[in-house]
Amino acid sequence: MAVKSANVTARVEPEVKSEAEAIISELGLSVSTVINSLYKQIILRRGIPYTLTLSVEPKPVSEMSKAEYDLMMKTGLEQAKNGESLDADEVFDELLREI
Repeated sequence: MAVKSANVTARVEPEVKSEAEAIISELGLSVSTVINSLYKQIILRRGIPYTLTLSVEPKPVSEMSKAEYDLMMKTGLEQAKNGESLDADEVFDELLREI
C-alpha cells in the first residue's frame, strides 16, 4: 500500500460539508478514504466517475418569472396541439402503479 502523504485542500459550502461528512461517517469511512477512492476512479475511468447533468426537476411556479411561466404554458399548449400529451386516465394509472 502506498504511503499517503499528499494533502488536498478544497473550499466547500459548510452545509454540504456537514451533510456529506455525516453520511461518510455513517458508512464507517473517513473523508480521506472517500477522496482517495474518488481520485482512483478518476484515474481508472480517465474522467469523472459519474454523469454531470443539470437538474430536470421543474421549477415551482412560485419561483418562475413571467417569461418562464409563459414559455412553460406555450410549450404545453403546443405539445397538446401536436398530440404529444397523455390521457389523464393513463397518467393516473401510471402514478398508482408507482406507489
